Amino acid sequence: MLELITLIRPHQWLKNLMLFFPPFLGGTLLQSGVWQSGLLPFIIFSLASSAGYVLNDLLDIKADQSHPRKSKRPLASGRVSVSSAVFMAMILGISALLLAFSINSSIFIIVLAYFVVSGAYSCCLKHLPVVDLFCIATGFLFRLQAGGIVFSIPISEWLFLSVLLLSLFLSAGKRLSEKYELHEVAASHRKVLSHYPDGFLDGVLFMTGSAVLVTYTMYTISHRALLYTVPLCCFGLMRYIFRIKAGQGGDPTEALLRDPSLLVVGLAWGIMVGWGIYF
Repeated sequence: MLELITLIRPHQWLKNLMLFFPPFLGGTLLQSGVWQSGLLPFIIFSLASSAGYVLNDLLDIKADQSHPRKSKRPLASGRVSVSSAVFMAMILGISALLLAFSINSSIFIIVLAYFVVSGAYSCCLKHLPVVDLFCIATGFLFRLQAGGIVFSIPISEWLFLSVLLLSLFLSAGKRLSEKYELHEVAASHRKVLSHYPDGFLDGVLFMTGSAVLVTYTMYTISHRALLYTVPLCCFGLMRYIFRIKAGQGGDPTEALLRDPSLLVVGLAWGIMVGWGIYF
């Protein structure tokens, strides 16, 4: 049972908090019934994302077996059988779609689109340079839009752009981190890394990081109470770049949970935004 739990990567469910960004930033998170309304969509995207992780591990099992870190995963190490993983992916995927359909057609379409992009990414799109970065970013946008629909809150243009660019920033950082970690054998574990010229991912990282700072600043200008959170955003972006260049890992979730500086800044950002909007 523990190996199956590890297989679905529950720590990655942290990304699904993106669903609550619209009510949080819209000032409605503390209203009666909001958390209850968001619980089922959170569960749905947790099931959907876990199904995607299992599918990706199934398709990458051979490459993962020769990877210094991924070889310890349940499938690659043989602690979970292929048949069990296939069954788990099917149950998670079908459950997510049925639950999404029970909410409304819009959420069902978004979850279905999420599965299409996630499946295409795992099968072939992750091997295409630049396309792989946008596929990862699309997953965050699906969560954001689903949150807007569930809570009936329009997504502003600046928030949409900030999330898109931040997702590309984190995706580029993760790819660059993999390139640093694996060095000359990087291409044998992730084919797309062989297509990225030296310095390209660095350029994408710096370009999108700068763009995130600009778009987030523009968003805060229209929400004056949030203006003083811009320095925290700047620090967070720089700290993540520092982690990448120092070879400390680029997985966004693991970076947030394991890096005390990022964790403190993240909590401080949440507190300052909450204070500025609600108090």
